[in-house]
Amino acid sequence: MFFTIFLGLVSFLFLLHCSIKYRRVTKILEALPGPKAYPIIGNLLRYQIKSDNLFELIYKTDKEYYPIYKIWTFFTTTVVLLHPEDIEVLMRSPKHITKSVFYKFLKPWLSTGLITSTGGKWQHRRKILTPAFHFNILKHFVVTLNEEARYLVSSLKEQGNGNPIIKNLEELLTEHTLNAICETAMGTPLNGNGELESKYRKTVHSMLGIVPYRSVRPWYFFDTIFALSPKGRLQEKLLETLHGFTNKIIAERKRFHEETNGKYLKSLEEIDENVGFSDEYDENYKNPVYKKKLAMLDLLIAASWNGNQIDDEGIREEVDTFMFAGNHTTAMALVFLLSIIAKYKDVQERIREEVNSVINKENSKITMSMLGEFSYLERCIKESLRLYPSVHFVFRYLHEDMQLKKYLIPAGTNIRVNIFHLHRNPEFWPNPDVFDPDRFLPENISKRNAFCFIPFSAGLRNCIGQKYAMFEIKLMVAHILHNFYLEPVEELDNIKLIGNINLRPEKPLHIKFVPIKS
Repeated sequence: MFFTIFLGLVSFLFLLHCSIKYRRVTKILEALPGPKAYPIIGNLLRYQIKSDNLFELIYKTDKEYYPIYKIWTFFTTTVVLLHPEDIEVLMRSPKHITKSVFYKFLKPWLSTGLITSTGGKWQHRRKILTPAFHFNILKHFVVTLNEEARYLVSSLKEQGNGNPIIKNLEELLTEHTLNAICETAMGTPLNGNGELESKYRKTVHSMLGIVPYRSVRPWYFFDTIFALSPKGRLQEKLLETLHGFTNKIIAERKRFHEETNGKYLKSLEEIDENVGFSDEYDENYKNPVYKKKLAMLDLLIAASWNGNQIDDEGIREEVDTFMFAGNHTTAMALVFLLSIIAKYKDVQERIREEVNSVINKENSKITMSMLGEFSYLERCIKESLRLYPSVHFVFRYLHEDMQLKKYLIPAGTNIRVNIFHLHRNPEFWPNPDVFDPDRFLPENISKRNAFCFIPFSAGLRNCIGQKYAMFEIKLMVAHILHNFYLEPVEELDNIKLIGNINLRPEKPLHIKFVPIKS
């Protein structure tokens, strides 16, 4: 009996090994280098390490096998692209826009919103949401972002009572980026509701930690098995909070539009191109009872009522997606940027001079046109995003073969683009670890392949909210430097990086905010 079971097991393992080894994907990718792999399990054991060390291992592997390599486990094979010419082939193709299997771990939260959907659904949703980032609607969002930046500054001044104050940057900034995206995505401020804001922010943070944990454990790819695990049970509780919060806001917003007979939804079609910062406009938008402030949610509700283009579940998907994409990514970009600005005093002073020369003209009110005058600040933002891209990887799944310059990548392969390595490639970025905003002077940009720098991804699936993010970062930095000198607390170069969904420091980064005496 024992021998029969043993023989059956050996036969099963042999057949499994052959089905993996001799399938088309494996045979075509034999030519690619990669870390040592074992029969059947491939590179599984290599990545069974603490989550905090995973990013460091991936970056080390990138440098060892540059410019392309493969990793695999069981029937899942991933090809890692590190050279901009190969990345360009992927990003420019209208065929290869499907997100990889690894995004499935976001679906319990985001379902199939703009980040995780593909094909016709993605194209339809992109078409509905693109107007939310039209120039004239962004003008309205800039009003909200200005208010939030001023609120951040006033909060720091109040807490410091005129004295320098040291703050945990991630705690400070996620509070304000969350409130900004809540107002612009859902038309609902979190200011004054500290318990709700704190609970939602902590829930998002916990959810972001579950995704990478699950992605390197193939036995948790199966939803049923994962649901029985401690992390799976935790996820269920987190989702109750996340979806409950979103559903509540959507219901309130729809009820408001029903009570006003859709009056303000119609105004979406008649946005005043000359809207400015008059007292009347500011007062209307500061009054919580006057709920005329434009939000992405309004665009989705309008699409739902106009020809039933999207249902209630679809609205929640997209609101959750924007809450996810527009909060932590921007906050972490600001964490690293402010740490850099604090470190380099000459950079800080030059940005402050540029900001003050603009702000002093308009009594600290910053318009969209004024944001265009912050050319040096913009170069600093881009250089910070080069060194510390919030989204440090992109995953795709090939439904068709993809021909690169040297290799054929077969259908059925996952593709990973490691943006962090791409942005620090010495072949295209001399002295890649050095902060140098002049890399983004027009004459220097023209010398590089455009796909050397993709902090917002690229091609058809680039980040729809990248202008919004840049406006928010500029406004936050401008208001902070107009009111404070920044001094570092930790040495940025010694900080260990963690690459979960977003790039972040292992330990909190702090900054001393020193009020500028008027």
